Amino acid sequence: MSTTDAVTFWDDLYAARPAAGDPQPNARLTETVEGLPPGDALDLGCGDGGDALWLAGQGWRVTAADISAVAVERLAALARSRGLGDRVIAQRHDLRESFPRGGFDLICAHYLHTPFDLDRATVLRSAAHALRRGGRLLVVDHGSAAPWSWNQGPDVRYPSPREVAAGIDLDPATWTVERADAPRRIATGPGGRTAEVTDHVLLIRRTA
Repeated sequence: MSTTDAVTFWDDLYAARPAAGDPQPNARLTETVEGLPPGDALDLGCGDGGDALWLAGQGWRVTAADISAVAVERLAALARSRGLGDRVIAQRHDLRESFPRGGFDLICAHYLHTPFDLDRATVLRSAAHALRRGGRLLVVDHGSAAPWSWNQGPDVRYPSPREVAAGIDLDPATWTVERADAPRRIATGPGGRTAEVTDHVLLIRRTA
């Protein structure tokens, strides 16, 4: 499918729901970042902006990227309203065509899934190469589908964190896998619905 189709899909998805007034960070992010010194972070697929805003509140300088202009504009406005406009740079990127510039101490990609063609391995490899020495790439994927998720179906498969790492194919002399597991949590969806879901968590650190 075309870039236009993908942009329209995600713009329509965000436009169809009210802007989030208080988006929350993902649990896997907060547990990973705890204790790390603030630096430069990149949030790939920032969505409503909970991760970017939380990181900025912790002192990080955040570049937040999403394919949806609706999501990007809402995040920029929310950051300004919270006095974080100087710490959050929201940019529209179709990761099939462009990647944010710069070097980063932390890059997070939470649930970077799409019904459209996306070479995720190439995107995540670009992310790993954008890390500074000592920087970390946090990839959190769905290990199961919540009842309200768009990616339902009997043929949906969830690659393990080790499979994702193998697909990125990074030189172990330069990058180290620090975490690869599948914890469970209680997720909250539209209308306050809850369900137990599995996350696939991959954490890679650039060592050289």
